Amino acid sequence: MLQKVWFQFQRKRKQAGYAGVILWVAFSYLLMISEIPDQMYVELGEEPRMAFGVPVTGTVVDSTQAFANQKYGGKGAIHLTANTAGQQSAPSYQIVCKLFGAIPVKQISVQEVDKKTLLPAGTNIGIYVRCEKVMIIGTGEVIDQSGSRQEPAKNVVRSGDCILAVDGEEIQTKEQLVKKVASCSGNKIELLLKRNGETISVSVKPVRSKDGVYQIGLWVRDDIAGVGTLTYISDEMDYGALGHGVTDADLGSLLSLKTGAIYQTTILDVRKGKRGQPGEMSGMINYDEKYKLGSVKENTSVGIYGKLAVLPQEVQDVDALPVMYKEGIKKGKAQIISSVEGHRQAYDIEIAHTDYHSEGNNKGIQFCVTDRALLEDTGGIVQGMSGSPIVQNGHIIGAVTHVFISDSKMGYGVFIENMLEH
Repeated sequence: MLQKVWFQFQRKRKQAGYAGVILWVAFSYLLMISEIPDQMYVELGEEPRMAFGVPVTGTVVDSTQAFANQKYGGKGAIHLTANTAGQQSAPSYQIVCKLFGAIPVKQISVQEVDKKTLLPAGTNIGIYVRCEKVMIIGTGEVIDQSGSRQEPAKNVVRSGDCILAVDGEEIQTKEQLVKKVASCSGNKIELLLKRNGETISVSVKPVRSKDGVYQIGLWVRDDIAGVGTLTYISDEMDYGALGHGVTDADLGSLLSLKTGAIYQTTILDVRKGKRGQPGEMSGMINYDEKYKLGSVKENTSVGIYGKLAVLPQEVQDVDALPVMYKEGIKKGKAQIISSVEGHRQAYDIEIAHTDYHSEGNNKGIQFCVTDRALLEDTGGIVQGMSGSPIVQNGHIIGAVTHVFISDSKMGYGVFIENMLEH
């Protein structure tokens, strides 16, 4: 009996051991895959090089290429001659990665791009944008003439709805909305709304307020202003800024832009960040036309874009830097360029991790602020520093986007190619 129990125990131990090995292999495989990007960029005339840190080799599989079926690799590094003398490469090709040169594990899409340089700005800007439509933030109570509290729009509209028209007349500002409601004579009004991509119509019965004005109890927004950082400027005076989109502070949704502009701004105060509470830069935006730097043409999830009319004074003597794509980023020392002290300055950081699979988002770079002066002044990353360019080894690699709520010394950045792909 004891011998039987012993054999069962040994069998279960072996089964548990096998399961542990399988889990370890699966985890190692997933970890290895995460170290290899789905896509990489190669500048025209350059060789694709990248140290994976895993034992893979690869083969170009696009037969239209002059270098098709050439192999690269060995000890986890790509090394492939992408252009041969007298031949011009196609704009893209595929590389199949094989573990130990035998087991296919992943395919990388390689895109050839023109060499690009950008001026790393790092200067503060004031941002003003006007929404394409009036956005509903929420509903509120109206005190009627009898002193009772009513909420006429409750359960009729939703936060995030955009008002397209009132009683068949298109509106684009909150002033137009107030005027239409005030002139309704107490009759029901029809609101044409855009909700989750669909157009719907709802009815609301206005309430005559204590002041004798008809109201429907809506909190709305048709513009927004704030302070951020200019990331880069191209040779054509095109710019990118923020590294994330302009969103509604209450709803977190990306604002649909009608018009916008960026202005010179003066930083008045910096509230130091601390655990659980990010710091913040507050400034005064100079809306006078002579302080206008340029227009805002696009508002996307990875930044705002437009064209400068004038070059900011702080960067007129700054040299442009070549772009470094994500596969060239190394863990370790880098700098962010910002103007938290009122003038453009580089601050030291350490890049801790790069997420190659962050396509379409703005958290591909994880870093830690190590600069003593910046830590003393701000505690790390504060609101308003979004868009500060990240530079490594004389190349612009990305822009600051977010701060860790739990630790203001830690931050995220967006890859520069994500901003350039908008």
